[in-house]
Formats: sequence, structure tokens, C-alpha cells
Amino acid sequence: MDMTVNAAQADMRRGYYSGATGILASAIAWTAAAVTAAVHSPERAIWVLLLAGMLIHPVGLLLCRLLGASGSHAKGNPFGQLAGASTFWLIFSLPLAYGVGLGNATWFFCAMLLTIGGRYLVFATLYGMRLYWALGLVLATAGVALAFLRASPLLAVSAGAAIELAFAALAVLQHRRWVRPNGASDLTAIQGVA
Repeated sequence: MDMTVNAAQADMRRGYYSGATGILASAIAWTAAAVTAAVHSPERAIWVLLLAGMLIHPVGLLLCRLLGASGSHAKGNPFGQLAGASTFWLIFSLPLAYGVGLGNATWFFCAMLLTIGGRYLVFATLYGMRLYWALGLVLATAGVALAFLRASPLLAVSAGAAIELAFAALAVLQHRRWVRPNGASDLTAIQGVA
């Protein structure tokens, strides 16, 4: 199946609720890690974020289905491969983040903010939404700033949770505006609200 870029992006937005459910699932993982850092220790919070991070995709798909999206894209959509490639890049970055976190837990969370921010920049192309440029850059900027400020691990992990929660809400709003009341997607909205 040959798809135009706009059609491929519209298919991804329809199938994955414009990615809002993935952002929300990630925010839940960051929040669980923040609670762990506050109640137990930053070292445990690192493991919570790593383990909860493995559940982001399945939780995001579950949230898609609960909200009426299919949680899948059309066969032949070229952006499906791009999503997969960015997932592998994220996984390959985890040992590096963990390694820097061995000396300083804050560095782990800052490295994760940078890594995840970089992945969201790819999502700007996947979904055709400028929101992902903003999300990626805000996360990356937070990662760098918190490292330079020598923030506490709790502050760094809480920043990740807060940023992702805020952008999850924005993505839900954008998706709802993009989908017309009768359920048909407005393809022109990819450029309009994106």
C-alpha cells in the first residue's frame, strides 16, 4: 500500500489516539518512579522507571482501546517502521543512562529526559504534530538544566512526571479537536492544530 505522508500520519493519529495514550502511560511510569524516590530511595526509583517503562507500550495500547482507538496502524504504513526504530534507539540508550546513574541518580533521570525527549522528536513526524517538537525539546531542556543545576533525584524524576502529564492532557485535547463529532478525522487538521 502506498500512502501519502498526510495519510500515513492521519492513520497513526487515528490508531494511537495521536499518541496521547503513550504520553500518559509514560507519565504514569515517571509518577510511579517519583513516588518511589520520595518514599524509598532514588536507586529504587531508577528500577521502577526502568520496569514501568517496559509497560508503557502495552498500557498505552490498553488506554487506546478504552478511548475507542484501535491501537494499531494500517498494514503498509511506513511510519510503523519508524516507530519501531525509535523504540530500539530508546532501548539501546538505557544502558548508557543506567551507567551514568550509577555515580549519581540525578544523572540517570536527566539522561532519560534527554533520551525520551529525543524520541518524541521522531513522533513529530509520525503524527504530524508540532506538539511533539515542543514535548521533546521541553524534556531535553529539563534534562540539561536539571543536570547543570545539580537538582535532587526527586526533583528530576518529578519534572519528568509533570512534563509528561501536562503534554498528555494537551495531546488528548488536540486529538479530540482533530476528530470531528461524527468520528471522521479531518485530514487538514494535521497541519492546522499540529
